[in-house]
Amino acid sequence: MTHKAGFVNIIGNPNVGKSTLMNAFVGERLSIITSKAQTTRHRILGIVNGEDFQMILSDTPGIIKPAYELQESMMGFVKSAFDDADVLLYLVELGEKELKDDAFFQKITSAKIPVLLLINKIDKGNEELLEASLQLWQEKVPNAEIFAISALQNFGVAEVFTRILEHLPESPPFYPKDQLTDKPERFFVNETIREKILMHYKKEIPYSVEIETEEFFEEEAIIRMRSVIMVERETQKGIIIGHKGAALKRVGIEARKDLEKFFGKQVHLELYVKVNKNWRSDARQLRRFGYNQ
Repeated sequence: MTHKAGFVNIIGNPNVGKSTLMNAFVGERLSIITSKAQTTRHRILGIVNGEDFQMILSDTPGIIKPAYELQESMMGFVKSAFDDADVLLYLVELGEKELKDDAFFQKITSAKIPVLLLINKIDKGNEELLEASLQLWQEKVPNAEIFAISALQNFGVAEVFTRILEHLPESPPFYPKDQLTDKPERFFVNETIREKILMHYKKEIPYSVEIETEEFFEEEAIIRMRSVIMVERETQKGIIIGHKGAALKRVGIEARKDLEKFFGKQVHLELYVKVNKNWRSDARQLRRFGYNQ
């Protein structure tokens, strides 16, 4: 029996639903999802294993024009997605008309590998808008196969999955067959906490935050975690904590509930807030948090 394996990399503008799509493929909630732009900061692998295939999906940050060091590093993850892709998924939202970076767009239109262009969120529009969108993207990306999907409603996802499998090259698996992702457990703790901050805080606060899980002890019945929420200024620290600690408590309770579902056992989570000035523009700090590889 022949075995197929390959890297399937998902790219697109912010908020097009890349993380929702990857989670739908993997069947697990690996990438955090919020309505805010720049929710995904890292390149996250989700691994789908079958008896005769291994599909390695890669969720990358949304394509933006970088304004500071952290965003430069995020775009570095997107660039790396072109380097090892066997199949490229270019995700657009229904009604969207262009990619925010011309150089990336030229890479897509001149790609020598299979390109699947997925028009997402079709449940938000009508048939007329979809027809116009299909025509627009067929002209713009003639080298792509085009699919209309709703990742959130799981519509059209199975057809795309089948088509990806047909494109995967023959290869032995790259990862152990029981492995779900390339990220360690602490990464998902950090991302779950950051998701709650993205959901509950406004303006610059969510983008000034980085999470570091300093302790992760797994016992038979419980996992004990201690995580630090880092902000850039003292004023942000006060906002994160909130009046009498109420805002921080809400983040902790919601994160703990999600982590208990993710790990399948009881979780004890301690949260602290610390000021780490200008970490987003500090190359040394960014390396420490896994951005500058």
